[in-house]
This record gives sequence, C-alpha cells and structure tokens, in this order.
Amino acid sequence: MNSSLRKQDRRCCFIARVKLGSLYARGRRFERLFARNNLRWNFVLWFCLALFSGPPIVNGSLFAQALETKTLRWGADSEGGAPFIFPDPKEPSRIIGFEVEIVGALAEEMSMRAEFVQNQWDGLIPGLQRGNYDIVVNGLEITEDRKNEINFSEPYYLTSEQLTVRKETYDLNRLEDLPGRVVGTLKFSLAHRILEAQGGIDIRSYDGQINAYEDLATGRLDAVLMDYPIALYYGRPNAKLKFAGGPISQMAYGIGVRKEDQQLLQSINLALERISQNGKLREILERWALWNAPMAELLRDTSPSTTQPAAFEEYLRAVGMERTWKDKVVQYLGYIPLLAKGGLMTVQLSILSMVLAVVFGLIVALLRLYAPRPLRGLSAFYVEAIRGTPLLIQLYLIYYGLPNLGLKLSPFVAALVGLGLNYAAYEAENYRAGILSIPHSQMEAAMALGMTRLQALRHVIVPQAMRLIIPPVTNDFISLFKDSSLVSIITMVELTKVYGQLASTYYDYIGIGILTAAMYFVIGWPFVRLSRYAERRFTVDKRQPQ
Repeated sequence: MNSSLRKQDRRCCFIARVKLGSLYARGRRFERLFARNNLRWNFVLWFCLALFSGPPIVNGSLFAQALETKTLRWGADSEGGAPFIFPDPKEPSRIIGFEVEIVGALAEEMSMRAEFVQNQWDGLIPGLQRGNYDIVVNGLEITEDRKNEINFSEPYYLTSEQLTVRKETYDLNRLEDLPGRVVGTLKFSLAHRILEAQGGIDIRSYDGQINAYEDLATGRLDAVLMDYPIALYYGRPNAKLKFAGGPISQMAYGIGVRKEDQQLLQSINLALERISQNGKLREILERWALWNAPMAELLRDTSPSTTQPAAFEEYLRAVGMERTWKDKVVQYLGYIPLLAKGGLMTVQLSILSMVLAVVFGLIVALLRLYAPRPLRGLSAFYVEAIRGTPLLIQLYLIYYGLPNLGLKLSPFVAALVGLGLNYAAYEAENYRAGILSIPHSQMEAAMALGMTRLQALRHVIVPQAMRLIIPPVTNDFISLFKDSSLVSIITMVELTKVYGQLASTYYDYIGIGILTAAMYFVIGWPFVRLSRYAERRFTVDKRQPQ
C-alpha cells in the first residue's frame, strides 16, 4: 500500500515538474526575446530624447544668448489667422501677416534674424516667462493685468473693437443693445472683458475667429465683437454679415517682453521708433489695409496714403476664388508635405510615449500586487489620481508648473512624459488583470521548485500575462496616438495642429479634415496589423502546427 502511494506521488511530482518545466521554458523564450530587445529599446529611447528635446534652458539673460546667436525668437500662434500671422494661401509652408513683416523689420534694425516659435495663443505669456522665446507678437492688447506679468514695448498698432451682425439685423448697434443676446468673441481677449463688464450678455468664447463668424452667419449667434483687424478680414468679406455701429473702446497692441529683459525692451523700442520714422511701419500697415486715424495721430503722419493695400486684396482673392475639382485636388496634394511633417512628429511622440507607458506601467502593477503595503497604497493612489484627472491638466502642470520648481523640460520631453505617465496608469491595470488571470497554482509550483517570487514572476507569470494583454495594450496605443493631438497646447506642432492652421486659413474644415483623418488612419493601420501578428505569434494555442 505504501509502495503504491509512493509511486503515485512520484508520478504526480514528475507530471508537475514536466508541466512547470514547459512553462519555465516558455518563460525563458519570452525572457530571451525581451532581453534581446531591451538594449535596443533603451538606445532608441535615449537617442530620440537627445535628438528631439532641444538645448536645455539655463538661468541667466536669455537675451544675451540671443545676441550671441544673432537670433530674435518671437512667439505667436499661426492658427490665429489673418491679418496677424497665418500660412500663405499660395505656399502653406510659409507664414505671412502684418506682424510677421513688423518683426522682420525690427530684427533687421537690430541686426538680428527673426525666428518664429509656434505657441498656443492662450499660453503665449507663460511660454515667454519660461524662456521659450524672447518676445511675443500676436495681437496682444496692452492691459494692466498683463503689465503685472510682463513688460510691453511702445504700441505698434492702435485699433478698436468692432461689432458685426447679420445683414437683416438692425437693432444691434451699441454695447447697450446686447444684453439678452448671444454674442461671440475670442476667449481671454479685451472684447471678452468688455462684454463681461456690460453684463446680461450670453457670451460664447472661441479659440479661433473664423468659427465665431461662421456661427453668426448660420444663426447660432446674434452678434460678434472682436478687434477691427479680425472683423475686417473675417466679417466684412462674408456676404451674409455687416458691421454695426462705430468703434468701441480703443486698444493698443504691444510687444511682450520678460520683466528681466530690460536691455531687450530698450532695443525693441528703439527699433520700433526707427521703422516708425522711416515710414516702414506705415507701409506695412497700408499694405494690409490697417492704416487708420489713431495710427496717423500716434505717428504724427497725416500725409495721404501712397501704398496700395496689395496684401489685403491678395488675401481676399486667395480665399474667395472659386476652384474647380482639379484645382482642389492640386491644392490638397500641396497640403500633404505639411501634414506628413506633423504626422511624423505624432508617430515619434506616440511610440516613445507608449514605450514609457508599458515599462512604467509594469513596474506600477508589480508594486501594487507584490510590494509592501505602503508601496501598494502609493501605486494604487498613482493609478487612481492619473485616471481621475484630465490629461490636459497634467500636460499644463508638467510644462508650465514644473519650471516654478526649477525643472524645465523641452516641449517634446514634456509631451513624452505627460502622455507616458498618463497611459502608464492604464497599462498598469492591464498588467494587473493579466497577472491575476494566471492560476495561482503556477506561482506555488514555481516556488515549490525552489524559485524565488521574483524569479517566478520573471520566468513564469509575467511572460504569460503579456500574451493576454496584447489586445488591450494595442487599443491603448491607438487611443494614445489620437490623444497626442492635445500636446499642441505646449507648443508642439503635430498633425491636428497643422490641420487647424490650414483649415483656419482656407475656411475648409471638411476637405482638409477628411485628408487629416485619412492620414491618421493610414499611419495607425500598420500598428493594428502588427498587433494582430503579435497576438498570433505569442499566443500558443493559436499557432499553426509546424
């Protein structure tokens, strides 16, 4: 009897060892696979960080560095539109606008080269303060609250707010007529503050001016209040709209400079005075149909105009001309290089962010499952905190908040860290679900053979869990690929930002939108196919017999 039991025990032990040996061998194959790729991935990651992160931002006078390189970096948002700064309708890769010409003239007077730096409009002042560029020139109104944050040059343009309504509207001509009506304007603008101060108005804030005037034309709004240059280029050309009333609340545009850059401020004011005296500033404003009585009084120049508004007329012809299907196809083909450049940035950012998310997510999952109680609680808090807050807020905190603590990251690295850490929380839950789905008896069997818990996880549990989580990880990568569009708020120009720039210039949100969506699909499709291959390759029960 005892002999029979001993034989049965030996047989069960033998079977258990064979099964565990098979699992162990399978785990070793996964280990060798990941070991071969580990060094390669590390090299790629650090190489790309070094390549794209840009030079570090150091303390000291940034203008002194600009003088050494003879480069005047100026920040603006090219999606802001005409006549300030926008892609050339004839050559989309080139930016034009009256402010582009003014900065070029100032840089020439200062014996420097102007370099444009893209930044979201509502982040221009924070970007200036963290040292992304030397000056801000983008229709920035000189206001008292902004003076508390930055210095302003002497005004380079004086204008006012202009009310625009539909052709059939006759009872809206003053601010006093607007209470109880729906009025659109740009967010964070002086016009927005004027409407708030008036009171009783249903204010609709917009990121871009074209959308407000389109909503007015379609009846979603009763009126639009914006700066006169914006109304001139977007309201007046629309046959369904008209100007109502006279100028409202004169304003001044100034060049924003950091508080500590007093030398730069003096140089800017001196150069601005020179182009005002030699007639260059007036010539630029006349070309864009922006010369007015307040500017004539400011510059003490009341002589008759001698320059035709050629830039304004060319803009109207470019955006208003009727195009055949052949012309549209040629035009769309011209957009592809710009969209491809933005797509390349999207792919780079998405791949590296996903690598960070997968690696850090695995660490968080293992800590949550097997670490001591304090670390388990910390990892659980990380997952819930990240998943419970918007990615947009996290990007703002990383890019604009960390410099207050002495840590300044380049836009690419900030976007990489933000996306990577955000998706690491979701990958941690994928890993945790995959590990918990492995029968606990496999861990017990591995430890019965003398393995430590770490060895059992490394060789037996984690390799099997990774097979199971390939589908949800692939789904997360596609989501991350699309969420990368949010990084435009921290000066990154990716595919969606390029779409916004082109669409706001050509008033073509449908055609360019379809082209952009198609490019997202074309870029994402290979990764979907790759994930399907990985599922077949690593899922043992789905392999074809040899």
